[in-house]
Amino acid sequence: MSISSQSHTSGEAMDRKTFLKMTFSLVLPMAIQNLINTAITSADVMMLGKVGETALSASSLAGQVQFIMNLIFFGLTSGAAVLTAQYWGKQDIRTIEKVLGISLRFSFLVATAFTAAALIFPRYLMMLFSSEEPVIEEGMKYLRIISLSYIPVSFSMVFLNLMRSVERVVISTMVYLFGLFCNVGLNAVFIFGLLGFPAMGVSGAALATLITRLLELVIVAVYSQKNPVVRFRIKDIFVRDKLLFKDFLQFSIPVTINEMMWGLGTSVNAMIIGHMGSSVVAANSVAQVVRQLAMVVAFGLANATAIVIGKAIGENKYEGAKIYARRFLKLTLLFGVCGSALILAIGPVVGSFLTLSGDAQGYLNMMMLVMSYFSLAQGFNTTMIVGIFRAGGDTKFGLLCDVGALWCCSILFGYLCAFVFHLPVPVVYMVLMSDEIIKIPFTTWRYKSKLWLRNVTR
Repeated sequence: MSISSQSHTSGEAMDRKTFLKMTFSLVLPMAIQNLINTAITSADVMMLGKVGETALSASSLAGQVQFIMNLIFFGLTSGAAVLTAQYWGKQDIRTIEKVLGISLRFSFLVATAFTAAALIFPRYLMMLFSSEEPVIEEGMKYLRIISLSYIPVSFSMVFLNLMRSVERVVISTMVYLFGLFCNVGLNAVFIFGLLGFPAMGVSGAALATLITRLLELVIVAVYSQKNPVVRFRIKDIFVRDKLLFKDFLQFSIPVTINEMMWGLGTSVNAMIIGHMGSSVVAANSVAQVVRQLAMVVAFGLANATAIVIGKAIGENKYEGAKIYARRFLKLTLLFGVCGSALILAIGPVVGSFLTLSGDAQGYLNMMMLVMSYFSLAQGFNTTMIVGIFRAGGDTKFGLLCDVGALWCCSILFGYLCAFVFHLPVPVVYMVLMSDEIIKIPFTTWRYKSKLWLRNVTR
């Protein structure tokens, strides 16, 4: 559904009813997509949780490698979306296609590097996250297989993410819905050895994901040639446009560094937690999935915020952009409270479905409480940084805010609490999860300053 098809009021902003209708036409498909991605992760957690804590911990920690890579892709496309959303407001399709080509050029290079590292140095990568030999061995099995999916993902993920900025959000939902059913079915077959296949455990989970990603690539490749709005052309990967390339670097590099540092920080958190024992790792794996489930609407709202505000700025509707920002923040807080309530409600139930030790179950209960307020703060900050600020090209502030709160506060003091002061696990976990709380005063100030509001098109 296209925003351009919506009827606007005579002013710079559409009325509330039209706004809400348009917003949820964007948010719903993206929320469903986020829910699907969470469901895929949940399927791995639930099925590998039945195999045992070692398999669950191994796949969770090995998955940090792809997590970092995906964040680089997200950074590239988020930076590119600053341009594509505003050029979409100007209806400059050819420039959007060039931005797509430049984004894919970088993503292929990144995916190739990550694939090589995972195939050549799987043990060293796993040793970054765990000191337990059984976990390292299982994680190596997972990495060797899953790394073959990195290059297919580099095309599918980048293409689908950029389609969002031109309001083509349904295709990604359909692709990932197919991926959900495919991945869950193949997980069951390969992990537990159904239909005559051997039980492969953690290797089966990786194989199922690899096959799913290859099939998704086929669907996306066909759609990229049939898409009537923005089409992918191989020649665009090699396009030469100095001014556009300069703009791409200006906005994509801060966002990519931001996402990389945030991803590395999250992985460092995983390392700290990983060295505290497999029971803590297993509990955190489950808590993170529940958090993702509670955040599906909030992340959808953040993406919709970037699309709507970016387009309004591209159309030079600055007052409308301010109004939309205020409305999106109210919706974010509303759904953030609902997400926190969901975490508290389902937390006691989740552990009963998994084979967890008594220690792991106790840690999980504590982590659910922390996640209930962490997710509310994260939703607020994500709408600010990923939605409002990036829509106006204000990418450097997000970099400073995210990196400062994560690396200079939560990681630094979390490390000290864990390995210098040897404080209890609940205290360490609360400190590690404190960065989103720290950012709130700074993002609020930036929003009120209106420094994020500018047109970056040429």
